Amino acid sequence: MRFVWPALAFLVGLVPLVAPLAPVPHPALTVLTAVWIAGLVWFAPRKPEWALLLTAPLFAINNLWAMATTAFVVFAASRRISRLGRLWALLGVAAVLQTGFSLFQVHETQPFLVSVIGGIAGSVFFVFFPAISGMLLGRRKPMVRLLQERNEYLERARALTAASARSEERAHIAGEMHDMLGHRLSLVSIHAGALELATARKAPQLQEQAELIRTTSSLAMAELREILGVLRTNPEPESLDEDTGTRSDITALVEGSATLEWSGEDLYGADPRTRRAVHRVVREALSNVHKHAPGARTRVQVSVQGGRARIQVVNGPSPAVPGKGTRRGLIGLEERVGLLGGSFSAGPPIEGGFRVAADVPLHPAAQASVEAEVAEVPPPLAAEVLTVPRVVGGGCLGLLTLVPISGALIVLLLFALFNPTQMNAPYFDSLRVGVTSEDEIMDQYGVGQLGADGCSRFQASHNAELYYKLCFRDGKLHSKEQEGP
Repeated sequence: MRFVWPALAFLVGLVPLVAPLAPVPHPALTVLTAVWIAGLVWFAPRKPEWALLLTAPLFAINNLWAMATTAFVVFAASRRISRLGRLWALLGVAAVLQTGFSLFQVHETQPFLVSVIGGIAGSVFFVFFPAISGMLLGRRKPMVRLLQERNEYLERARALTAASARSEERAHIAGEMHDMLGHRLSLVSIHAGALELATARKAPQLQEQAELIRTTSSLAMAELREILGVLRTNPEPESLDEDTGTRSDITALVEGSATLEWSGEDLYGADPRTRRAVHRVVREALSNVHKHAPGARTRVQVSVQGGRARIQVVNGPSPAVPGKGTRRGLIGLEERVGLLGGSFSAGPPIEGGFRVAADVPLHPAAQASVEAEVAEVPPPLAAEVLTVPRVVGGGCLGLLTLVPISGALIVLLLFALFNPTQMNAPYFDSLRVGVTSEDEIMDQYGVGQLGADGCSRFQASHNAELYYKLCFRDGKLHSKEQEGP
């Protein structure tokens, strides 16, 4: 579209050559004005101030089509001048210049004051109306962009608020579980220990069952702490020491139950949450092997590269009958890894057995402080910004000021194409000043080519360079004369 509009403006400027409606200037001047207006259309988006001022010389030449196209140049230029004071100053200068240049078209029969008033009226029509439309649309665009940014901010704030609500609810659930279930399980563990001591002395046959109760309650307490660590936004720091998740820690964890393959650097410099996740994945996977596949060959692989730690625990088939688990431990691992921005998978491979795999970043993104981010509210909008878009939001209606110009040009073009503008010499000679009525001439030859002086001009049918000029007053022929080259 870069050259489409200039080319279209050039063609519009050449219309008087094929459909004359007023005294047509020299063809060379017509082509010059067409080139001029095409250049301004191309120039307006790049140098709007200069394009606005350079429309004035077009009003010195009687090319109505080129003058009308200046309205679109003014419209495009006004959209891109953001400072209102500068815009109004340029519009005032452009209006004065256009009025001044339009005086070059003054005819002897037209009073000077009438010419000045006509020039001012033309400036209002071709300058101020399009400029107001362009100004409204130019101001509307940044305001719409601002409202879009505010909408994006509100959407983000809503998402953060929802995330905050979820975190608070999870923390609330964790607190209730800790206060209620933790207390109950502690009591069960204490009484189970006392029962184990009592049965060892008084009922040795029940000691095994009492010990099972005590160990089960202790295991339940440990699992409860793990669940609370997942639910809480900030895991408990006391559950992590300096070796958790490192190579030495994992080596001690798998000793005697699996083989370890470690590649890459150690995890001492990794985020504590990552080290805790590595430890937890390996421990949970080995616990599942001991429970559901005792005696199976197990391999633990840890690869540290590219800023990520990849853990894989694979066990082969077991001769024992696999037990049925609840998969709660695996679900907890998946959520823990997901919170760090990693991936987790667990399931039987094609060759049999079971595989647990996790991929976590060494330095996951810090958990956002939701309260702090939501509190960072941008400065309040001025009342003008909040109310003007509702008024200026209909700035597209400003385009309606350009519609009459376009419609008038189309009507004039059709009128010029179908209006007879030739008159034969005998009829011209038969016209009598003060006697022949205007309606009689208009009925036969139309209005001809209307000039700026209000007179009609008809081309002589026997000479294309000769024109008959007819002026009317009070419905009667006031004067007639011949105009030639």
